[in-house]
Amino acid sequence: MRVISVTWRCDNFSRVMMAVAVDISRFEGVPMAPPDPILGVSEAFRADKNDLKLNLGVGAYRTEELQPYVLNVVKKAENLMLEKGENKEYLPIEGLAAFNKATAELLFGADNPVIKQGRVATLQSLSGTGSLRLAAAFIQRYFPEAKVLISSPTWGNHKNIFNDARVPWSEYRYYDPKTVGLDFEGMIADIQAAPDGSFVLLHGCAHNPTGIDPTPEQWEKIADVIQEKKHMPFFDVAYQGFASGSLDEDASSVRLFVERGLEVFVAQSYSKNLGLYAERIGAINVVCSAPEVANRVKSQLKRLARPMYSNPPIHGARIVANVVGDPVMFGEWKQEMEEMAGRIKNVRQKLYDSLSAKDKSGKDWSFILRQIGMFSYTGLNKTQSDNMTDKWHIYMTKDGRISLAGLSLAKCEYLADAIIDSFHNIS
Repeated sequence: MRVISVTWRCDNFSRVMMAVAVDISRFEGVPMAPPDPILGVSEAFRADKNDLKLNLGVGAYRTEELQPYVLNVVKKAENLMLEKGENKEYLPIEGLAAFNKATAELLFGADNPVIKQGRVATLQSLSGTGSLRLAAAFIQRYFPEAKVLISSPTWGNHKNIFNDARVPWSEYRYYDPKTVGLDFEGMIADIQAAPDGSFVLLHGCAHNPTGIDPTPEQWEKIADVIQEKKHMPFFDVAYQGFASGSLDEDASSVRLFVERGLEVFVAQSYSKNLGLYAERIGAINVVCSAPEVANRVKSQLKRLARPMYSNPPIHGARIVANVVGDPVMFGEWKQEMEEMAGRIKNVRQKLYDSLSAKDKSGKDWSFILRQIGMFSYTGLNKTQSDNMTDKWHIYMTKDGRISLAGLSLAKCEYLADAIIDSFHNIS
């Protein structure tokens, strides 16, 4: 509350002063936050009344009819949970034991020595974001002088996570706008130039936002440099099985580093590959040099999680544990993943075909086919992306990223028209 003085003149010309109390909020100095660059796209899309509108901003899978999809195997797992009549008691801080076992084996392979030797510290966490944030808090506490290297560009929330954890970061070159491909030489040079012992954040597969992944040979070279510089590889694995349709193929980059004997951080998410977006189910895994080290790391991760969110939710963890733990459901899941990945590949091919047929300029659009996963980096700049929205009612992030998971075969030609117009007619 603030007190102000008010003065006015009466009929007899005398001055009268009065103290007036005015309520002032304690939050007066709190500014309005800008809209989230990704989630804000959906808000704008919902407000648009045009029938042609397309939401290609948020990375969520849609059917050919552009409707949300709940996997059949998820429904089966949930029915099984109901039949068992399982309770809703608190989980331990580290999460559901059956989930932690299943997720580590899915990532590294059940027969991997690091699993058999007990060298992996695994904590169930709040999907990919929560897992990254927990690891960032661990880095800030136990490696306060270390810096994290992040690809340029990267997923929009990576920088927020490390900023909020007060972990310094810098970027390494990744995307080459001239080729709409990987700037591999720049990437290697920047990782080599970083101070020894830095953390290098890598996208395990289906790089977000570019959809551009290193080749197997390039992964070997990346591992060489990280090993030489004594860096700590930190993988963000958000699309295992969802990128190529193969769980093993999409985990190959992580397994390569583990096979070399490196200690590794890996954040996992089941939002995309099981469609459990709202369940917030994921894990942070730390591969350590020995079981006793893994035990100490896990104890400190639990210590960090306790005041952060206490313990994780149980519903999504049980779904994953049931699906992965049952051979029949596991097979059905792999089949559904292949179908989802296949639909996105078909859309990617149709978009390329439409662009190639409609664009008479001779521009090479084949980079679209070289990208992988649910996203495509179109090469459109902010002004061109604005034209996509303002003129064509196509909603996307301003860096030119589109989510092919939100596109249907029937809409590919319309999207191609919009891209061609924006690319050639907007500077």
